[in-house]
Amino acid sequence: MSIIQSRLIPVPDILRRDVECIRVFCHSGVEDISINVAPSAVPGITFQNADGRSAIDNISKFGRKITMPTLFLYGPGTTPSVMHYKAGYHQTILVILKPHALQTLLGLNASTLTNDNVDLNEFTHGDINAQLMDARDGETQAALLTGFLVSHLQSDRTRDLIMEEALRLIHTRTASITVKALLDHLSLSERQFERRFIHTVGIAPQSYIRIKRFNEALRLIATRQHGRLTDIAHALNYYDQSYFIRDIKAFSGMTPKGLLRIPNIDHHTQAGTSWLET
Repeated sequence: MSIIQSRLIPVPDILRRDVECIRVFCHSGVEDISINVAPSAVPGITFQNADGRSAIDNISKFGRKITMPTLFLYGPGTTPSVMHYKAGYHQTILVILKPHALQTLLGLNASTLTNDNVDLNEFTHGDINAQLMDARDGETQAALLTGFLVSHLQSDRTRDLIMEEALRLIHTRTASITVKALLDHLSLSERQFERRFIHTVGIAPQSYIRIKRFNEALRLIATRQHGRLTDIAHALNYYDQSYFIRDIKAFSGMTPKGLLRIPNIDHHTQAGTSWLET
């Protein structure tokens, strides 16, 4: 039997503009576990280990298995994946960044990390991975990671405030927002908007909206707020049921009815959605 416990660690005020949340997972059990992860199109940092080695055996993605370092920075994901964890006790700490944070914190073109990851030590002068290994608890590890991010805050780094406003509109009007409405509100050409959005967020604006709407559908499925799938599709302004089913299958690998049958969907508005593979 496997036991998974999770908790949130407060984000320092100085980072609230760029960090969504910090979440710690602790697993104990004698069996390997596999966790399905739905794409949320946001970047983040993951540190995980079991006795100084990677607790993740591999991640299944794009039909192939990928081995992971203990500490990595990942970009916005657009496809479902399965994380295969080894048996035993291990802890994972996730720093979920805001969609624009690869640019504002690290000066990166976000599209260079879309559906990809890189060892976080590439952005440090010291060995932060070794420091995390020596840390006594999740709070100390979180302090090390937030300290790393604070060190990269630069007052002279230009934020794309228009793209941050576009993201705010998408997040507050997920069910109804369109690219056309964004263009009208922001007074940008479609070509200019798409170029800047991809640079800042990593994916095209229409794809980002689709994933955010899918995430909201997962939230409604997980919280059982609607009795019928057609009610969820209607609430999110899907053109018809077939479009709703298409997006659910594309981003989760399952049908909506299949997701409804899963008893242990773990949904967190900021951290995303996952569930144990049975």
